[in-house]
Amino acid sequence: MAVAFVLSGGASLGAVQVGMIKALAENGIRPDLIVGTSVGALNGAFIAGRNSTDAIEQLAKLWISLKRGDVFPIGPFHGALGYYGLRNSLVRPEPLKRLIERSVVCSKIEDALVPLHIIATNVRTGSEEILSTGSLIEALLASTAIPGIFPPVVVNGKDLMDGGVSNNTPISHAVSLGARTIYVLPAGFACALERVPQTALGMALQALTLMIGWRLSLDIERFDHKCELHVVPPLCPLDKSPADFNHAEELIQRSFESTSQWFKSGKKPPMAQTQAELVRPHSHQ
Repeated sequence: MAVAFVLSGGASLGAVQVGMIKALAENGIRPDLIVGTSVGALNGAFIAGRNSTDAIEQLAKLWISLKRGDVFPIGPFHGALGYYGLRNSLVRPEPLKRLIERSVVCSKIEDALVPLHIIATNVRTGSEEILSTGSLIEALLASTAIPGIFPPVVVNGKDLMDGGVSNNTPISHAVSLGARTIYVLPAGFACALERVPQTALGMALQALTLMIGWRLSLDIERFDHKCELHVVPPLCPLDKSPADFNHAEELIQRSFESTSQWFKSGKKPPMAQTQAELVRPHSHQ
């Protein structure tokens, strides 16, 4: 029975998935295939390409070392060009590309040790594009190309952008690929921010992660009876912005402890919540 990991996007909150993966591994759960979107595709590609026992610890160290400038190097010159319509993005993609290049160990998607499938969105049609072969670096750049923040990426003659726009947590693709047991690893959303994000980047990412939560809750309701579906509980309360890369170590540890406790409870949602309610944006009391 094929086991799939489905990893959502969520920018800096992708660190949460590292703790989830570690707890899953310690409970003997490893994927036969991985489907990922945006930062979830990055995490998935890191794990899928490595056969070493310390791959998860390597991924954790990478996250802890990251700074916002490694991913979102916002500068006045490039930002001004985007503002005045001379570019279609606010952030240069080169630093993110360098980060991806030093993180992956295979050049082709199909060369991953665990079958890997990456979700992007067609800029012209809005349709989902599943990338299962070809350049891994280009596919990851496309899947993480947040519209307006990063430029779209041409893959197979198509202009592609962030997969989260069309399907941030692609449970449907895991089902169609033959998975009968699916573990969904949502990066979650900042459910307990003390104030509204103060930057355009922070505001855009917060809006995107909230949209993601609503879409995921609908997909869970749609597919819950079509496979053995397990949604790893995201962190809440969570007061860290998806644009803030300064708390990776804390997020990894919290999610590891939370996921470990979830296993001890028999994988039951906390407080008898349904899986869909667990990931749906709500007001935090």
